[in-house]
Amino acid sequence: MTQIIWIIAAVLVTFTMGYVGYSRYLTQFVELDEEAETPAHKYEDGQEYVPSKKPVLLGHHYSSIAGGAPIVGPITAGAIWGWVPALLWIAIGNPLMGAVHDFVSLSGSLRHEGKSIGYMIGEYVGESGKNMLLWFAFLTIILVVAVFALVVGIVFNAYPQVVTASLIYIGLALVFGIYLYQFNGPFIPGTILFVAGVFAAVWVGLQYPLALFAGDYPAETIVLLGGDGSWVPGAAALGGNTAGWIPVVMVYAAIASALPVWVLLQPRDYLSSFLLYTGVGGAIVAIIVGTLLGTSSEPLVVDSTIGAFEGFWGVEAAGLAPLFPLLFITIACGTISGFHSLVSSGTTAKQLDNETDARLIGYGGMLGEGLLAAVALSTLAVWGFADPAGGIGAALPNFASGGGLILTSLGIPQNVGAVFMALVLCSFLLTSTDTAVRLGRYMMEELVGTPAGRSDTGLNLDPRSIARGRYTNPIVQIVPAYLLVVSGQWVVLWQLFGGANQLLAALALLTATVWLANWDDNKQLISTGVPMAIMVTITVLGLSILVFYENLYLNLLEGGAETTEAMISSGVQMALGLVLIGLALALVRLGYKNIRTVRRGPETPAAEPGDD
Repeated sequence: MTQIIWIIAAVLVTFTMGYVGYSRYLTQFVELDEEAETPAHKYEDGQEYVPSKKPVLLGHHYSSIAGGAPIVGPITAGAIWGWVPALLWIAIGNPLMGAVHDFVSLSGSLRHEGKSIGYMIGEYVGESGKNMLLWFAFLTIILVVAVFALVVGIVFNAYPQVVTASLIYIGLALVFGIYLYQFNGPFIPGTILFVAGVFAAVWVGLQYPLALFAGDYPAETIVLLGGDGSWVPGAAALGGNTAGWIPVVMVYAAIASALPVWVLLQPRDYLSSFLLYTGVGGAIVAIIVGTLLGTSSEPLVVDSTIGAFEGFWGVEAAGLAPLFPLLFITIACGTISGFHSLVSSGTTAKQLDNETDARLIGYGGMLGEGLLAAVALSTLAVWGFADPAGGIGAALPNFASGGGLILTSLGIPQNVGAVFMALVLCSFLLTSTDTAVRLGRYMMEELVGTPAGRSDTGLNLDPRSIARGRYTNPIVQIVPAYLLVVSGQWVVLWQLFGGANQLLAALALLTATVWLANWDDNKQLISTGVPMAIMVTITVLGLSILVFYENLYLNLLEGGAETTEAMISSGVQMALGLVLIGLALALVRLGYKNIRTVRRGPETPAAEPGDD
């Protein structure tokens, strides 16, 4: 049988080649300068623009971009079409498309005062293009918040040990931020002390699990509220405990997003990055050790339930699912993610201490997410997958269970390893959720107008101030996100999130291509233009299948939607899918028109990289 070490070996080879070779070329191509003043220094305000040490910012960036999608996506895609197609898309697509996308989004934002990709494209195609992209991004953020909060609730319910550990490491992060920025404590000793505290939190969580409502949990679980939580909105579909954690996570995200980045976001992401590095790196080491020395509790080989290639249409249990384009959309963030462009051009660009740090943080950070996707695919391969059509609910336990089996290679009991991997997943999700809310505020600030280096509390009666305020804008986001989750249509949310996210990646690559075309007539546009064209094609076809085949034909014309609620849901999906397609094609048209004018029209002065 095939050993899963080949999955890890393949990505390590292609990722190393990409970072050593291609990222070096891209760094020279966009002319990053270690002597140049970054927006973090130019607009330093102690709130949003804060120059950060490279390892701290890498931890924040990696923690923010990595969420549930690079775990759920590869597991689901591997189960439907086989592990080989999933592996090829991760191993090849990530260094050539996803890492390029993140790098150019970060580099472009650096040259535009730390502004978002919406601001960038508006500089070249006009205010309408800017507003379309910013509204597209803001609506995508709401879907991100809804989906990530839902998945955190699912993980908290499945592993109550993770709740305790998460609360402790958030508290440690608050103290670490004060230690670093208020008391100027030494960095390395502080790192050792607080990272040790985070890992100790894992042990405390194993001893004292927490749940909101009673359920089938370990005997030592502390239940905070009486009853089963059936009164909580969404409990009928999700269960009382899961539904109860969702608003808690959203309120946490709103509060965390309003705090200065040094108080919680930076130190928490830095500390949690050690959990993430240990989870991803530990799993890779465990696969190598277990394969070479045979120390795992079971052989680390591909389970008989997982095929190498299940055919173009995939396994029968998943229904009619063409590999092209659906495999690429399903894997999503493991290879390329539009959400990363919002992180890169939103929070990360405002904290970059040196331009050349963008190579490691932008390009290297995305390769790190690709390693997470490879580990997720390995957990699928070694554990097996009974329900390829199960989506989130089936994929998440697989990651923890398979990860626990892999970690037995290092002498870690499987039940302990499973809880640890669940905590790793939850760390990804929590950091991504509150970062998403902060990014949504940035989108709205650019839509209604806020001078660089200034912020607004929103605590007055001015509608524009309320829309962009630190304390009020999060409410604008989490209320609709919560309503979407408790409506019972959370399966729909995942599909819409995937489509919107991948379209956003295409639009971010379009933005980078337009920027490069306007910067210099001699700049090649292949590195960004080809991935952009591929992603536009994949996403438009995928959303078209969702709109016209799954909803219009199967649900409405063939009667698949048997209830009024299901018919309304199909109508909403069709409308949103068509809006996404229309926005994307309109922006592509504006971008293409600009590029054609610049490259083929009357000669105009070339824009300098720092020009706005």
